[in-house]
Amino acid sequence: MKSYDVAVIGSGPGGYVAAIRCAQLGMKTAIIEKYNTLGGTCLNVGCIPSKALLDSSHHYDDAVKHFETHGIEIPGDIKVNLEKMIARKQAVVDQTTGGIDFLMKKNNIDVYHGLGSFKDATHIKIEGDAPTEIEAKKTIIATGSKPGNLPFIELDKERIITSTEALKLKEIPKHLIIIGGGVIGLELGQVYRRLGAEVTVLEYMDRIIPTMDAGLSKELNKVFKKAKFKMQVSHKVKSVVRKGDEVIVKADNKKGDEVEFKGDYCLVSVGRRAYTAGLNAEAAGVKLDESGRVEVNGHLQTSASNIYAIGDVVKGAMLAHKAEEEGVFVAETMAGQKPHIDYNLIPGVVYTWPEVAAVGKTEAQLKEAGIEYKTGQFPMRALGRSRASMDLDGFVKILADKTTDEILGVHMIGARAADLIAEAVVAMEYRASAEDVSRMSHAHPTFTEAIKEAALAATEDRALHI
Repeated sequence: MKSYDVAVIGSGPGGYVAAIRCAQLGMKTAIIEKYNTLGGTCLNVGCIPSKALLDSSHHYDDAVKHFETHGIEIPGDIKVNLEKMIARKQAVVDQTTGGIDFLMKKNNIDVYHGLGSFKDATHIKIEGDAPTEIEAKKTIIATGSKPGNLPFIELDKERIITSTEALKLKEIPKHLIIIGGGVIGLELGQVYRRLGAEVTVLEYMDRIIPTMDAGLSKELNKVFKKAKFKMQVSHKVKSVVRKGDEVIVKADNKKGDEVEFKGDYCLVSVGRRAYTAGLNAEAAGVKLDESGRVEVNGHLQTSASNIYAIGDVVKGAMLAHKAEEEGVFVAETMAGQKPHIDYNLIPGVVYTWPEVAAVGKTEAQLKEAGIEYKTGQFPMRALGRSRASMDLDGFVKILADKTTDEILGVHMIGARAADLIAEAVVAMEYRASAEDVSRMSHAHPTFTEAIKEAALAATEDRALHI
């Protein structure tokens, strides 16, 4: 039986990063992955493949709608080859997961493929092609999450599908009904809307992306309606039935009236839930909460002192970069270091176009906490860079403490917002004021100028270009 200082169960962004950091710190490390490829949900059926399809569909959308305006003329009809698009997506996935294999070898991390389950707190059974057992002084649980569902919906994974199946459809839906107006549903909805599908989004709450700032929800809703999405908020879905190649969804609207929607595909996108099936956590003395998540303390330590848990399997936002930060945090904690994570400064992103990104507190949260704040907002359409690229939708909003001017939240929607948000994270990490950011030189013409202008707007309302 092989013995290790650390075993990591799960090879998603949290797990593989934790393993690398443990190895860097001199620990003999093993990583256990249930499936044949490393990378977890994010690399295989989540972040990476969805972004590949978003980019491909964006190119098609640009070619159809904008190339002529740019003076680019393409003879004949522009067509979608979905099979080739899906194949390119898979090639990106294969290259990325192959990169994780390389990193494991580079860092001398032993990789085991199979279902890892606890025999006790220091022994792990691995059920795979070559069943085995290993001993580990410490273990990191990084088993991630799986798509959620509603109790009355039977997923056939053909017409009534999750995000996993939506990434490999063999045809463009005629009418895709999406249950859930959150990040995953909207991103995949935009992919297929661009490719020609009719898309209806049914959201239980009174707005899409309901966990983000209300202003972002309103702006993205406006953009999606312009793209001819059918957005139905305040709709409580109560049944989903397949009849042949047709899916019938019934819901109660805001007034309590029953309404019916018919399509050829229904994507159920109602969040994700922690995945601990087969882990046999109780054998190791690891407690789970009522939602099936692993219970941890402030050091991400479970009820078994030598076992830690990170990422989607514990409380908090289900984000790949949050899992990575936690993986590094645990590795360094085990090595006797004093790392920290500021969960308030972990950004959230929606990779639609325009992109949506935010960090810190929303206006609603500040109001609820009784914190007096001021707002500075600047529209993307006022930027020269936005006009040059025809990306006019969106804005940047900065929320700052009314007394100290410290930046408390930054919320943006627009081109490259996913990249722009990093500037806000850096500023807030160093507790910058709105005036600090307003006095920084930003290259012209760039999208980042919107951040400077929003900071100016929050500082005595002195934006220069509106």
